[in-house]
Amino acid sequence: MRVSIAAIGRMKAGPERELVSRYLDRAAGGGKPLALTGFDVIELPESRASSSPSRKVDEAKALRAALPQGVVVMLDERGKAIDSQSFAQQILRWRDEGRPAISFVIGGADGIDPDYVRTADLSISFSPMVWPHQLVRIMLAEQLYRTTTILSGHPYHRSD
Repeated sequence: MRVSIAAIGRMKAGPERELVSRYLDRAAGGGKPLALTGFDVIELPESRASSSPSRKVDEAKALRAALPQGVVVMLDERGKAIDSQSFAQQILRWRDEGRPAISFVIGGADGIDPDYVRTADLSISFSPMVWPHQLVRIMLAEQLYRTTTILSGHPYHRSD
């Protein structure tokens, strides 16, 4: 199953981008024996529409067009809070169902179009707080790496 992060906005070169890359490289290495591949980032430009609702609709349209066919997971502060073990097990279930890809969507500064969120397979939240998009990417990349360690029995993830 191919794993992607799709985000509105481009992350500048710097320590945040390097950290995302480091975690995704680790995830790619650990994911191969688990049939999890890719771990790439799709960056799309922010909409130039004049209103927030219009920007959200434009960005949702661009995201839909860019994503591979498969599972769509939205990152949204109104989403479901799940722990790392449950996150890993859900990805494993989708892989075992034969889903070809999973895309994690990070919206633009205005958020994600609510109609698009409703079509997602899952909407998750790292917190009810709103986080800067750069930090969300880092946290997601780390959780994807953590998923590969949980599923492979690597000691990186400690529970209890």
